[in-house]
Amino acid sequence: MELQHIENTPKMVIVYCTLAGLISATIISGLLEIIDFVSGTPSGTFFAVIGLSLGFNDPTSAQNIGLGLHILTGTVAGNIFGQVAVFWRKLVPYHMVRGVTLGLMLGLSLWAVLFAPLATFGIQPRLDTFMITEANPYAHSIATHFAGLYNLVLGASLLFHLVYGAVFGLLAARMTGVKLSTRKLLGARIESI
Repeated sequence: MELQHIENTPKMVIVYCTLAGLISATIISGLLEIIDFVSGTPSGTFFAVIGLSLGFNDPTSAQNIGLGLHILTGTVAGNIFGQVAVFWRKLVPYHMVRGVTLGLMLGLSLWAVLFAPLATFGIQPRLDTFMITEANPYAHSIATHFAGLYNLVLGASLLFHLVYGAVFGLLAARMTGVKLSTRKLLGARIESI
């Protein structure tokens, strides 16, 4: 019954999922900053690794590029999920349990398809190169900090991707559910007139 109402608002499902992806990625980015603070590493270390791996050697530029790409990736993932959900209605997060379940699957998929391969084949070899060469002291210090922590980073990143997915699913389900509830109320009022 609820899926019939969704057919009337397919574009809104995409908007809700995109917005949920943006908010979730921003929350995870904030949590990563807290981890930097608690662990005593310089603020923005995680994002700097992304920027440095892409060739941005300036510390500020590396951090900003890394943060921007991290939030953009989470937003685009939400958008793609919303687009797929419009065509495959079983993926529409129309209530909380379904939304969180689908979100957890999204987070796990992002980790397995995007993060783990990039970390293994792109970022880790680049960090190893930074440790060998001392051309950029900032990159060398970050690479030294992460030396031997690859398995910990991979495991912790799985947890963070699951948190992203849970928050994404919760937000997407809540936004979609509110829209559906509003339509039901309006439909009931119109029918009673």
